[in-house]
Amino acid sequence: MNTPPIFFGNYFFENLHSLNNRIPIWTALFNSIKVSIIFTVLNLLLCSLSGYAFAKFDFKGKNFLFTCVLLSMMIPVYSRLIPLYRMMTFANLQNTHIALILPGLAGAFGVFLMRQNFLSIPDALIEAARLDGASEIYILFKIVMPLMIPSLAALGIYIFMGQWSDFTWPLIILNSENMYTLPVALSVLKGDTRIDYGQIMVGAIFAVLPVLIAFLFSSRYFISGLMGGAVKE
Repeated sequence: MNTPPIFFGNYFFENLHSLNNRIPIWTALFNSIKVSIIFTVLNLLLCSLSGYAFAKFDFKGKNFLFTCVLLSMMIPVYSRLIPLYRMMTFANLQNTHIALILPGLAGAFGVFLMRQNFLSIPDALIEAARLDGASEIYILFKIVMPLMIPSLAALGIYIFMGQWSDFTWPLIILNSENMYTLPVALSVLKGDTRIDYGQIMVGAIFAVLPVLIAFLFSSRYFISGLMGGAVKE
């Protein structure tokens, strides 16, 4: 038995051309990259701010609010679809990429992960910076955040992969092909009478390759970032 070739076959470009004629693959790819990157960057910022506040500040109701954040992780995703759809429709944001980004910002898992990692930063380091007259923004972004690069990388991979592969919510809120993300665009390839597996395989390459590249570039931070907050110093 011959070993199957790993590299692309002779029909790759033919299948790619056929796929591009079937769906706007380049537009869908650009939409997914744009939405995933913006969503990831905003989430990292908001989760870092929230996690830092929960870890290093004392304020009334902190424990109650953090408990609410943790409890929100128990709410099933599909139970939120109808309320979210009504909210986006009321705000006239249906069929926009903003509707894909806003509902998932400052996710509970991201806030929890960053809070646990911020707890590992010694309070003496922050107090010393405060005594030197540094502002809280300066302390966070110039002193603390550089120490959080493994955690940010791990959380960034997790968020990017989740948004990149999200299918149900974009399928519900988007209704025009030029706004489709890649998973939604690829879903139309499976017809009722004819399935072109060549197109599906080329589409699968587009779906997997960006996530694989992102993971390879930041894989050395992934495990250390997830385990960084396991022990509090």
